[in-house]
Formats: sequence, structure tokens, C-alpha cells
Amino acid sequence: MVYSRSYGLIETLAPLHVGASSGEESGNLNLIFRDAYTQTGIIPGSSIRGRFRAEARRNDPQRTITWFGGEAGAGRDDISEARVKFEYASLVWLPVFSPGQPVVWLSSPRLLDRYRRIVDCSLKLPKPYTGSPGLRGREQAGGKDKKKTLFFNLGFLELDPDPGLKDWIPKGIEDSIPDDRLVVVDDADIGAIHDLALYRQSRVKLADNEKKVDGGAFFNVEALPEGSVLIFPIGIRPAGPNDSRDKWSPFGKENKEAELYFGGLESIGFGRSNVTLFGEEVA
Repeated sequence: MVYSRSYGLIETLAPLHVGASSGEESGNLNLIFRDAYTQTGIIPGSSIRGRFRAEARRNDPQRTITWFGGEAGAGRDDISEARVKFEYASLVWLPVFSPGQPVVWLSSPRLLDRYRRIVDCSLKLPKPYTGSPGLRGREQAGGKDKKKTLFFNLGFLELDPDPGLKDWIPKGIEDSIPDDRLVVVDDADIGAIHDLALYRQSRVKLADNEKKVDGGAFFNVEALPEGSVLIFPIGIRPAGPNDSRDKWSPFGKENKEAELYFGGLESIGFGRSNVTLFGEEVA
């Protein structure tokens, strides 16, 4: 069976935490889920599916079964396979503060290679330690086409100019990422710089009747920062003899873009994101 391939882009509009929930032990750190190789933040496919399923259930419960399958449960005989499949979302670009330059957007060859395989296999991967020609960094002798130096928690990084990096800004968010602030580092370094960029917040549990910490409960939360861009593949199973021939339209037939909340802590402003869908099988 050949699945139709689509994909979605997530642009975070607020810090996004998908990972460990609050624990009771003192000093608990609520970590985000990370990719095993680059140690950068991800959103599991189950979290993405759950968000889309919840939206579908609210808007059209019957079509929820059509696209997401019948739920398993005691005594149920309508269990069915979902027609729409979600993989995990990985980072494409991550905003990072660099002294002397307010924000740059970082990536690495492994992250860009996943983006390339989802969107356009003809793109040629950039080399590590390259940056946009217009970066505001410390210039070495020789003019604007020579190496620039930026400072991160690793120390100083020397970057070769690569005018082709602007081709890696995903369609639909060209206005969100300046094409003169792009940096590609090695896969071995992206995890350390990523940890510098994370949003962190300390939280406590207050007593029910007075404003004091209840039993010393203290924990920290980390989240992907506002302005992060992630991509996730979508597979859509062809319609069977008993399926509707309609295209998947989670945001309505006239819209492929919507704001959704992902992860935990939505009630205190975490997880608000703009999601854009691409693909012929998406209405």
C-alpha cells in the first residue's frame, strides 16, 4: 500500500514543553523529549496525533473515527485503522542568543537532512560551521566574504559564509526567520548549544490556604523557545471501499494553517504554536 505523503511545520509562538510531567520530589527537573543522536528537542508523533484527534473530536466526532480510527475498549467491535499517520517533529531551526548579535537561528546537518528528505531531496546539505554572509559577527581580515566569528557557550566559532543557507528557510515562514542570521554547526555541537537556548522556569506548589511553598515542593521546567521551527511527516492511507473520498481537512476546507497548543502547561501559556500543513492530500 502506498501512502500519500504530506508534512506539517510547527512554529512556536510561546515556549513549548513536551516531556516529563510534574513530579512530587523536591528538585525535580521536567525535561523535554530529545532526539537520541543530536540531543535536540522533539515532539513525539503521539503528542501531535493526540492534538489533532482532540481538535477533530470537538469539531466533527464522526469524522474522527474516519481519520483516526475507532477506539479500542471493552466490548467494542468498531476498532479500525487510522487513515492519517504522524511521525515525530524535529527541529529545523532553533533561535539562540549570541553576544553581539541578538538572535541567530541554528541547525545541523542531521536536522537539515531530515527536513530535506521530507520536503525536497534535491537540496544539497550545507557544511558544518557555515553562516549567512550577512551575519553580524567579528570579521577576520579580508572583507565580508571571509570567516565570521560568533560566541556561544562552546567558545568562539569560526564560520564560512554560505549564501545558499537561505534556501533552507521553510516555505510559509520566510517572514519569521531573517535570511542573514542562519548558522549551521556540527551534529556533535548542536546539543550543547541547544541546551543554552532552552527556556527554563522554576515553579513551586503553594499551600491551599496561604501563599507559601507546600512541603518544599520545587521543580524546574524546560521548553523549546519561542521562534523554534519543527517539521513532521504525515502519511495518509488511500481511501478504502467504505471510506469517504474527501481529503483530510483538520482546519476546514479553506485553511491549511491554524494555531494549536502542544504539550503540557497550556494553562500557563506554554505550547501555543502555528501549524501549517502541506501536501496534495490535505484540503
